[in-house]
Amino acid sequence: MKLLEGKPGWTLLFVLGLGFPFVATNDYMLTVMSTAYIFALATVGLNLITGYTGQFNLAHGGFMAVGAYTVGILTVDHQVPFWLAFIASGLVVAVLGALVGLVSLRLRGHYFSIFTLCVGYIMFLVIEKWEGLTHGVADIIGIPAPAGFGFVSFENPRALYYLVFAFLVLGVWLMQRIVDSLLGRTFMAIRNSDGLAQSLGINLMRNKVLAFVLSVVYAGLAGGLYAGAVRFLGPDLAGVEHTFDMTMYMLVGGLGTLAGPLLGALIVPWLTQYLQFLQAYRFVVFGPILILLVIFLPNGIVGLYQALKVRRAHRPASTGGVGARQSQPAHGDRHA
Repeated sequence: MKLLEGKPGWTLLFVLGLGFPFVATNDYMLTVMSTAYIFALATVGLNLITGYTGQFNLAHGGFMAVGAYTVGILTVDHQVPFWLAFIASGLVVAVLGALVGLVSLRLRGHYFSIFTLCVGYIMFLVIEKWEGLTHGVADIIGIPAPAGFGFVSFENPRALYYLVFAFLVLGVWLMQRIVDSLLGRTFMAIRNSDGLAQSLGINLMRNKVLAFVLSVVYAGLAGGLYAGAVRFLGPDLAGVEHTFDMTMYMLVGGLGTLAGPLLGALIVPWLTQYLQFLQAYRFVVFGPILILLVIFLPNGIVGLYQALKVRRAHRPASTGGVGARQSQPAHGDRHA
C-alpha cells in the first residue's frame, strides 16, 4: 500500500522537516527529533520484514545495538574514522543478519518470533558481559561526532539534525523504490501466502533472507547514527523494549505501509515527552492504548486515512446511483 507517494503530502513532510530547526526553541528539541528520526529509520527497516514480508523479528533492536557498538568500538578503541566505522556497521550487521536469517527463517510464525527473541537476548548478554570488547556495563563513552565536510561541523545540534534528517529521507526513498519494485511485490506475495508464492516460482528462503538482511541493515545504520548522535552507549540499547517501541510505531502509523511507521515513530516519542511524569508507569499506560489501537484501529493512522479516502471516493457514485434509480420510473411513466 502507498500513501502520498509523489503527492503533496510527502512534500509537506519534507518541508516540515527542513523547517523544524527554525521553530525549535532549544537544542533539546532538536536532540529529541534527531533521535526520533534515527528510530524512524530503524522502524522503516523493521516494517520491511514484518509489514511487507510477514515475519516478526524481535531481535531488531539487538541488530541496531550491534551497529551502534560497531561504531563505538572502532572509533573509541581503534581510532577508526567515523564514516569508515559507519560503513562497517552496515556490513557487520548484514553478515550477522544473513547468518541469523538462514537459521531462523526456516521457522514460521510464532516460532520465528520466539527464536529471534532469544537471538536478541543473546545479543544483549554478549554486549553486557563481554567487557573486553564492548566495555560491558561501564558503557562506551567519548564516541566522536560524525566528521564534518568543509565548514560544516556535526558537533552542532542543528547540523547533526539535518544529517540525520538526510539519512531518513534517503532511507525512505530507497524503501519506496524497493517496495514498488518486483522485489517488493515478491515480499508481499510471501506475506500473503507462502504456498501461493512458491507455486509462482518464488524462492522462499532466498527472498526471506534478502528481506531480513535489508531490514537489519536499516537497523544497523540507524544504530551507527545513534552512536554518533548520542556519543555514548550502554547495553540497554540491545533490550527488547526498543523492538517493542518500534512495533508500537508501526501499529500506530499503519503496518505494511510506507508512511505509517514514519508517522508513528515521530508521533509516539513526542507523546512520551509530554507524559514524562508517567515514565515509571510507561507500559501500564501504553499497554492498554496499544490494545485499544489493535482492536479499534487495526490499520493505524494510514489505514484510517485510506479507508476514509475510499469512502469519500465511493460516496458520489452511490448518490448518483440512487438518483438514477429514483428518476427511472418517472421517465417510464412519462412515456406511458
